[in-house]
Amino acid sequence: MLSGGAAEAAAAGAAAAVASSDPTAVRRRAQERIRAVDAELRASPLVDTFARRHTYLRISLTERCNLRCTYCMPADGVPLSPKCSLLSTDEVVRLARLFVQQGVTKIRLTGGEPTVRKDLLDVIAGLDELRPLGLAAIGMTTNGVALKRKLPALLASGLDQLNISLDTLDPVRFEQMTRRKGLDAVLDSIRAAVDMPFLAVKLNAVVIKGTNDDELAGFVRMTRDLPLYVRFIEYMPFDGNKWNKETFLPYKDMLARIAAEFPSITKTADDPNDTSKSYQVDGFRGRFGFITSMSEHFCGTCNRLRLLADGNMKVCLFGNAEVNLRDAMRRGASDDELVQLVNLAVHRKKKQHAGMFELARMPNRPMILIGGCPSTRPSLTHVGEDGRASMVDVSDKTETKRTAVAAGRVLLGRVAFELVRDNKSSKGDVLTVAQIAGIQAAKQTDLLIPLCHPLMLSKIGVHLELDEEAHAVDIRAQVTCTGKTGVEMEALVAVSVAACTVYDMCKAVDKGIIITDVRLVSKTGGKSGDFSADALQDR
Repeated sequence: MLSGGAAEAAAAGAAAAVASSDPTAVRRRAQERIRAVDAELRASPLVDTFARRHTYLRISLTERCNLRCTYCMPADGVPLSPKCSLLSTDEVVRLARLFVQQGVTKIRLTGGEPTVRKDLLDVIAGLDELRPLGLAAIGMTTNGVALKRKLPALLASGLDQLNISLDTLDPVRFEQMTRRKGLDAVLDSIRAAVDMPFLAVKLNAVVIKGTNDDELAGFVRMTRDLPLYVRFIEYMPFDGNKWNKETFLPYKDMLARIAAEFPSITKTADDPNDTSKSYQVDGFRGRFGFITSMSEHFCGTCNRLRLLADGNMKVCLFGNAEVNLRDAMRRGASDDELVQLVNLAVHRKKKQHAGMFELARMPNRPMILIGGCPSTRPSLTHVGEDGRASMVDVSDKTETKRTAVAAGRVLLGRVAFELVRDNKSSKGDVLTVAQIAGIQAAKQTDLLIPLCHPLMLSKIGVHLELDEEAHAVDIRAQVTCTGKTGVEMEALVAVSVAACTVYDMCKAVDKGIIITDVRLVSKTGGKSGDFSADALQDR
């Protein structure tokens, strides 16, 4: 005989067993469970609409670097943000605290080169105080040039993981790729780091076909005696690094080359959110792997967010969308308001980035301004450090010959077009008047467009042609000067005013005139280099 309590328990168990065999009840419980999980995910600001939970934050501490790597920084450098525009130590730690409170468990410090920032140890110490809130790992990506002597202090401050960027083991090639000396210093830093109690020491190598792809085996040999994880990174396109398909080597080709040199290779386990595919040569202490951002993206398991040195947050390395948390903080935003901004950005994250060749055509910050390899946001030239409108100071610029060509089109109705073509407009010769208006406008650009510099123009050409089939007037202006600033605005103003003149002289017989496609066609001269709209379309 069972006691009363035991009998009730048995009856409840029997009822549950019966219910569990009922398909309707099983489906209902499964749906309830799914709803509960969905509600939990929606409650977290760091979970996106594809249920990806973001637990990894990369923080760029500086836009400066002591190297000039060819794949990372454009040859003519990048404009750096003024110091006051970068996040302070307190601002970095405050934002990090908010992210950790929302579920971030790993933070990696990047640059630029983070070791050039004077308050680096203070930042790491501030992050170390967040461990009771759930922060489990503090890492740093560095080029290793100035790392060795800082290692003891970094470890003592709370740093426990290191990624060291090194793309070649050849001293001459190192200088070619980084535009600086320093290979021996980097190798010394690596040897010192693996002898210290860091949780992980990884070596990142960007592989560029025709540049350093012959060194794959040499890097793998480093893992014979050193407990390193060498990761080969597929060459990625960023502004100014001249990526093209001829310089891209997919990871499968790299793996085949390594396998030819080391036949006994084993695939090792990857963590769920790993960006790399890891392997090991049998008997070697370390591992090697591949970060396959281009050939096999890992967007489906992405758990990363990026906080840039200027306070902008990116939810995707290849995305253009950014939200500025620095400005919100400095306007007095509360922690809750900052978390809301983060949540809105995370919820706009796309399922995956564009394909390889689409990425190559998309604008993005140079890598030095994003952080993650060895970013300033492109700034408006007519805005001062205080955010107010300001004329650009060109006093230090060199005078060079500068030319700009602009174009535009005026679409007319049939009647208006025939009047222009036959020079029968009641207002006179439309094409000649418009040509003169364009020339005059180019000379008056500094009076029409605020903050434009007055220039001594050496040549202005405005030409108007008729397109019979489209009933259109095509306008083209070429402006030349020798000076310290370009003449793009002068060319664009010439086209615009010439088009407006055509409109004015024909509007009495045609109210549906359309001015369209006013654009810069090309420019030459100046620090920013030459530009051609045709070349841009052909890329």
